[in-house]
Amino acid sequence: MTPHVTSHTLATVKDADRKHVFHSWSAQALIDPLAVAGAEGSYFWDYEGKRFLDFSSQLVNTNIGHQHPKVVAAIQEQAARLCTLAPGFAVDVRSEAARLIAERTPGDLDKIFFTNGGAEAVENAVRMARLHTGRAKVLSTYRSYHGATAAAINLTGDPRRWPSDTASAGVVHFWGPYLYRSAFHATTEAEECARALAHLADTIAFEGPQSIAAIILESVPGTAGIMTPPAGYLAGVRELCDRHGIVFILDEVMSGFGRTGKWFAADHWGVTPDLITFAKGVNSGYVPLGGVAISSAIAETFATRPYPGGLTYSGHPLACAAAVATINTMEEEGIVEHAAHLGENVIGPALAEIAERHPSVGEVRGLGTFWALELVRDKETREPLVPYNAAGADNAPMAEFAAACKASGLWPFVNMNRTHVVPPCNATEAEAKEGLALLDEALTVADRHTTAG
Repeated sequence: MTPHVTSHTLATVKDADRKHVFHSWSAQALIDPLAVAGAEGSYFWDYEGKRFLDFSSQLVNTNIGHQHPKVVAAIQEQAARLCTLAPGFAVDVRSEAARLIAERTPGDLDKIFFTNGGAEAVENAVRMARLHTGRAKVLSTYRSYHGATAAAINLTGDPRRWPSDTASAGVVHFWGPYLYRSAFHATTEAEECARALAHLADTIAFEGPQSIAAIILESVPGTAGIMTPPAGYLAGVRELCDRHGIVFILDEVMSGFGRTGKWFAADHWGVTPDLITFAKGVNSGYVPLGGVAISSAIAETFATRPYPGGLTYSGHPLACAAAVATINTMEEEGIVEHAAHLGENVIGPALAEIAERHPSVGEVRGLGTFWALELVRDKETREPLVPYNAAGADNAPMAEFAAACKASGLWPFVNMNRTHVVPPCNATEAEAKEGLALLDEALTVADRHTTAG
């Protein structure tokens, strides 16, 4: 593949960006965004032709890589036929996208409410749960991310919530399972599962189950660290919800559509929630799209009662065309199965070997093309390589590691003291091995900051 560089000059792009673009989650004067000229498959490149292997899948959403020709063609064809139409109409491509998604959701989640992204999906799922139950409170875990809109940011557990937390949004946080840093002094997965469920049961009891509308969990937490839940945990949460009439919401915005080697991560544990939120991988992020998959019981609540929510671009034809093409392509090319193969036979074994070689790697966890390496200063004490929510000089070890990755041509996904291995679900074995080799090399930089370094 030869990087194709457009006629725009680097200076022009950078100048316009500095003058007019306001970037997310950033102190505007302190950032210098990379100017990207193009992308294809598992790679993207800058205006000087330097190529990067995308081990971040951007924001863990380009599940079928960049510029997949089948999806690009579908968007072009739809644009030539019908670019947009209000959500109140029945549109063939919207109906087909909903059908294809519903066919892949677990259980009876057969109705699809479309949004523009994951945060809006969470907002509407919470609204549905509150209206369905007539209750106000929603429980979510501390180690979580659910979006940046009003309700979603309050549900979020990580520090991005703090500046926007109104302390009055009806949200209660609790500890989810995480054996490596157990809040419950557990030593086995079984202990962690049992104690985490007991903690949740106590939280429900002390908050008053009659006041709780929903519990929302990421099936596998994403940005918070890709902590795969222990066997029995999601089923246990399902039982608690059933016992108390609480709506169970699974957030599959990041983990859905092949990322874990299943269409939805919940399928690994055979659990059916009442609502699933999705976005990102549904169309590989080519056109903004998200949504809520809705159970028959909750859908029935709004059979003769209007649902008080809507979006101008709900089920946008271009986005739905991209979703139809993405899902069909994933089916035709066996991409979900390929992601499972990469995780089991390529990424997982390689990361286990990398962990043995590097004193900075405390734990490896994940499945499919959804993995995290937890970096530590000391394997025995498990002290994180950088403090929680570190910035500036405190974050120097992780910043140096990320810089080493980029210098070698690997684009990492780094958060706090972790690096995530999240290539496209259809990355080739050769591409995965290339990225793992570059990661192995970059970790020597992190090793220098350990007690063994």
